[in-house]
Amino acid sequence: MIESGYSLRLARMSSIGSACHGMGSRIGESVINEQDLRTTTPARDSKPFIIRHWKALLVILVLIALLTAFALYLRHKQPVAPPPRGRFGQNGPVAVAVATVVSGDIRVEIPALGTVTPLATVTVRTQISGTLQKVLFTEGQFVREGQPLAQIDPRPYEAAVQQMQGNLKRDQALLADAKLDLTRYTNLVKEDSIAEQQLDTQKALVDQYIGTIESDEGQLNTAKVNLVYTHIVSPVTGRVGLRQVDQGNYVTPGDANGIVLINQLQPITVIFAPPEDNVATLMKRLHDGATLTVEAFDRTNSNKIADGKVLTIDNTIDVTTGTFKVRAIFPNTDNSLFPNQFVNIQLLQEVLSNQLIMPNAAVRRGAPNGVATTFVYVVNADNTASVRPVTLGVVDGERVAVTAGLKAGEVVVTEGGDRLRDGAPVLLPGPPPAPAAAQPSGKPSGAGAPGAKRGRQRGKPPGTPPQ
Repeated sequence: MIESGYSLRLARMSSIGSACHGMGSRIGESVINEQDLRTTTPARDSKPFIIRHWKALLVILVLIALLTAFALYLRHKQPVAPPPRGRFGQNGPVAVAVATVVSGDIRVEIPALGTVTPLATVTVRTQISGTLQKVLFTEGQFVREGQPLAQIDPRPYEAAVQQMQGNLKRDQALLADAKLDLTRYTNLVKEDSIAEQQLDTQKALVDQYIGTIESDEGQLNTAKVNLVYTHIVSPVTGRVGLRQVDQGNYVTPGDANGIVLINQLQPITVIFAPPEDNVATLMKRLHDGATLTVEAFDRTNSNKIADGKVLTIDNTIDVTTGTFKVRAIFPNTDNSLFPNQFVNIQLLQEVLSNQLIMPNAAVRRGAPNGVATTFVYVVNADNTASVRPVTLGVVDGERVAVTAGLKAGEVVVTEGGDRLRDGAPVLLPGPPPAPAAAQPSGKPSGAGAPGAKRGRQRGKPPGTPPQ
């Protein structure tokens, strides 16, 4: 029975093993079949897109090139529009601004850079030591000469005056007694009652007291002066600046900043340095008794600040700059000039009469006829412009003198000349041309016309292209 049970278990195990072997065989066969399918499937085409479709791309490029060539052909076949004619056309008249050449006076001025300098600049310092007891001025106040500014404590100096007065009285009494003894000794010597040596000693004592009294008087005067110095007054008439020390401080004569700075503002001067080429002319005018007028302008050289006159000329020329210093004085009643202010100076050297004058804007430079020259466009009677070479003289602000090439009454172009040529028609403005003399003289000189020098005759113009 046991053996039959054992045989039954072996039969079951053998059937299970057979089933497992059959399943493994089927799985192996399926794997082998799948690998065979992967091996036998053809690979997908891996060539680049451009190589595979090059024919289509070539056709597209050819079409784009043909279209571009056709567009360029149509563009070049369009007719070119002719240049406009008429008022603003190439062959039409050019609108210009004009001015009339007139005869008049022109100023010869020397420009220079100047610095406003007070006639007097005083640093007020104490002459004695002591406590600043009072400050009697306000910062920025205008003070007059002798006006009190501050006070030092006077009590120590009042006591010194009293002491010197007492010493003087004592020595005066001693001198009076010595003089009485000298009179007695003189009489006794005559009576031969005393020795002459005693008389001589008394004379020496009297002389000693006289010297002591003179010393006392000097010390008394010194004490009185020191007492006066306790009251500080303004040495000049002018404007005080900022206070350098406050009330209650102990001040001494060695203080560097002093108490306050005073500048004299009325009148005030300006020191400027013109070129040394003008020294001979200016000295001759001053020696002849002429008054040389000076105008001061602001930093931009556009607004006139004040009028003055030349006060003096320095006695030497600065070799490093080639200039010499000139001092001009201005009344400055309106306080428009301030110490150390920078100004532009116009020194009137002389006034030239009966000069042909035109605006600077009419002057042009170039070579219209093949020769480098300074020229203007003159408006003819038939409203055409013609080139006229000119020789320039003195520049006065926006005006310039003409020494040759023009006549009084001729009309010159001031604006629009860059579009003109010789013989070109011009379109004049409605109102008649304004004369150049309508501008007031004495304005600050600007850049000046090309080819002209201020206060001098023009030299040869350089050959630059026309404007």
